[in-house]
Amino acid sequence: MELDKSKSSTRYKNFFDFIQNYKAVLKRLFRESHNHRKVSLQRGIPPMLMRDVMQCRPLDVFIPTEYGGFGGNAKECLGMLEASSYESLPLSLMMGINGALFIQPICRYADSEVANNVLHRISNEQAMGGLMITEPDFGSDALHMQTYYKQEQNGYRIKGTKHWAGLTGWADYWMLTAREKKADGSLARDIDFFIHDTRNPGVEVEDYFDNLGLYMLPYGRNQINSFVPEEHRLIPASTGIKLMLDMLHRSRLQFPGMAVGFIRRIVDDTMEHVKTRNVGGKSLINYDQVKERIARIQSWFTSCSAMCAYTSENAPLSKDLSLEDVSANSIKSVVTDMMQEASQSFLQLVGANGYKLDHMAGRATIDSRSFQIFEGSNDILYQQIADSVLKKMRKAKSSSMYEYLLGFELTRKASEHIKKYLDFSIDPNMSQRKQVMLGKMLGYTISMNMVIQLGERGFQSDLIHNTIQILTSDIKKYLMDVHESSDVIPADEIDIENGSNWYGFVSP
Repeated sequence: MELDKSKSSTRYKNFFDFIQNYKAVLKRLFRESHNHRKVSLQRGIPPMLMRDVMQCRPLDVFIPTEYGGFGGNAKECLGMLEASSYESLPLSLMMGINGALFIQPICRYADSEVANNVLHRISNEQAMGGLMITEPDFGSDALHMQTYYKQEQNGYRIKGTKHWAGLTGWADYWMLTAREKKADGSLARDIDFFIHDTRNPGVEVEDYFDNLGLYMLPYGRNQINSFVPEEHRLIPASTGIKLMLDMLHRSRLQFPGMAVGFIRRIVDDTMEHVKTRNVGGKSLINYDQVKERIARIQSWFTSCSAMCAYTSENAPLSKDLSLEDVSANSIKSVVTDMMQEASQSFLQLVGANGYKLDHMAGRATIDSRSFQIFEGSNDILYQQIADSVLKKMRKAKSSSMYEYLLGFELTRKASEHIKKYLDFSIDPNMSQRKQVMLGKMLGYTISMNMVIQLGERGFQSDLIHNTIQILTSDIKKYLMDVHESSDVIPADEIDIENGSNWYGFVSP
């Protein structure tokens, strides 16, 4: 490995040298160390482990060369996330938070001198940054956040409460979001972004949460009363809302980097288990149901790989992604569903051992579940996908699903494979629950399109063939829900005293 010794700490000549060393370090820390299993069970990260990880300078992949990094190439960012998640999904999420939700917005929107100072600390002093958007009363409804700012001499005063920010109490910098408080006391519609340096007071942790999974990452509730200098306000190209969409879409498009390493590890560990575990006189891999589960897990790996290829070519740091809602929301929601389903199958196949708190199958199931919730609940994202496509269809004066998807860049190739299932017209009065199912069908169709494109480039043909078959089956299932699901509504209550207690309906 060729290293540049001109700096006081390790710098790599190229990305290949970095990633090879990074993988070796992570393997030693998370698999070969005698206490590696204990790491997954304790809150936070042991300081020595964190030191060894950060000395590899993984966050340099997000930083442009003018600021001393590798260049911010999307392909290399995903490669680092994949290497991280193969060994530790929480570690990969930590890197994703730093990169997509802090470093990349800094690169695109911060004052150049501020960006230089911040990124220098991240690259050379292992500093970390996070993002605070979510509030106790405003989770998915971020546009109505109540954290506000007022302009003061040479800067801004920001006040409010934020919670569920990854790296609570750890981050050296915070990206704070707030709305301007006007003279009449009302809050502006737009959202602004500010960089808070924790060497200054203003972000106080009120409570640490006992989060169900992702033990390595601290979460909590923070009270904000921060003064930030004028130059620490991000400068949007147009509005703060578009800046936020650009940032969130870029982050969602990078989820496959975290997912592909995570699922590849599940594939490897599952295959090792089913080949060596004997039940009824033969190994598990010889059972048909086991083969079906393995094929599905492999299909999710293949789908994630296709999404990585798409992001690598369509989400450069220089591109404004604020309008890329369909692709970003589809990738985030589908890939996180696949992560959870892969972990559930992994847990099912390894059996009782997987239910141990320190077994990877159990940890994978709990840790991946939150990915379907944060950065946009999947139910909401699926409805937004459907709503966006339906608006595009109305604008194009098209009511035929097949005809529209055949002409839509994200679905053109896949629509030819599933043409016979798309021969229907859209109901303009579709219920919300059917919109969610339609969005899910669209998301999986977009994923299939990416898989087909990856197959055309020479990706392993049997994996491509199996994945297309499995995605087709899933799409048929979601379409059936669109066409045939009932509009049942919940009862006002379960009245145990008057007709809802089973005990009274059993003969003595």
